[in-house]
Amino acid sequence: MAAGFGFFTAIYVLFCGGNWLLTRRVLPALGLGGRIDPRPLRPRQLRGEISLSALSLLVFGIGSVLPWWLVQLGWARLAQDPGALRIAAEIAVLVVWNDVHFYANHRLLHTRPLRRYHQHHHRSLVTTPFATYSFHPLEAVLLGNVILLPMLLHDFSFAALLALPVASLLLNNLGHSNYDYAPGVGHDHWLAASRRHHLHHACYHGNYGFLFNFMDRWFGTRLPDDAADAQLASARRAAGP
Repeated sequence: MAAGFGFFTAIYVLFCGGNWLLTRRVLPALGLGGRIDPRPLRPRQLRGEISLSALSLLVFGIGSVLPWWLVQLGWARLAQDPGALRIAAEIAVLVVWNDVHFYANHRLLHTRPLRRYHQHHHRSLVTTPFATYSFHPLEAVLLGNVILLPMLLHDFSFAALLALPVASLLLNNLGHSNYDYAPGVGHDHWLAASRRHHLHHACYHGNYGFLFNFMDRWFGTRLPDDAADAQLASARRAAGP
């Protein structure tokens, strides 16, 4: 439990702090990409995001006992001496599964019974990297169980299982950065995930997927690319020249 908490805390601090520096200092100085939503953060937003994230990290630390427990009970097994190709294939499968799992739970969190819990995350109308884990403990439980079902269905390598939370946090963090890293690609490109997730926070409903958008396209929840244009134009007018 302590090791799980330490692991999740370490990658949260590394990715969130690094991405904050990257998008606030390094990339703007280099003239690469640009901020998506120009509106200011709400008062004490960063403090609130970090506080809620600390609770989520504690939930993830406690939850890290469950995969270990499945292995101890013999309900799940780890692959022995897997090759590099197998590990790479497993990571690819888990990344896609992560998006499917995220979409399903995200849609659930937008239903009437659970909406009040998800509101904690949507306090960040304008997102920051620190909003990545900024949600109610119940949401942390729902999103944190992503690894359990795959472990019951397949003997994954330890490396692939360890890579899943790292890849998930990294991609989730990039999506919450409020920064367009690749302005030249279309909105359906995986590199435009930050644009699509910005629209979700600006409009609340729609764009429930994350890195990929095939689930949104299949289920008709894909937001138009200009869904938040009126909001952003109003903010730019209010900010002046």
